[in-house]
Amino acid sequence: MSRINLVTPEQANPEQQALFAAIEQQLGVVPNFLKVLANSPAALKAFLGLHTIANEGSLTPQTKERIALGLAQQNACQYCVSAHTALGKSVGLSADEMAANREGGSSDSKAAVAVKFAQALAEKKGEVSSAELLALQNAGYSDAEVVEIITHVGMNVLTNILGKASRVEIDFPKIELHPVN
Repeated sequence: MSRINLVTPEQANPEQQALFAAIEQQLGVVPNFLKVLANSPAALKAFLGLHTIANEGSLTPQTKERIALGLAQQNACQYCVSAHTALGKSVGLSADEMAANREGGSSDSKAAVAVKFAQALAEKKGEVSSAELLALQNAGYSDAEVVEIITHVGMNVLTNILGKASRVEIDFPKIELHPVN
């Protein structure tokens, strides 16, 4: 059971109802973590705005999901592992690929560098080395894509924190976290 109220459509005020309608139009459903964010329409609008703008970048949907899976596992957020496994399937990632992403890698060499860099960013709170940044650039990522990766790390760390702090009920097919080594 969630430790923070989930705003239901029945409880929602007009502003929350309008946000839910926009989310449902885009996703077909309002995920529980967005119902938690809806407690503050300002927070929900901020997240949706950043998410919308960040998705206009040049990173592929597969790379974004790989990063999200790597961070969700690293941060031990079962809600996010479950959500991004479903989303990863929807963008064509295989079960083996998603398992590799959760372990900080990828079968795609360029994507592996992005996932590893994303996890280093989160682990080191942004204090990555010049060598780690150079590896990303040498893999073919432009400065714009580096900034997009950093943006996606920030968004995913936010959702990981929200998922864990609220203990929001998982409304995707439930995926177990990998044991910590």
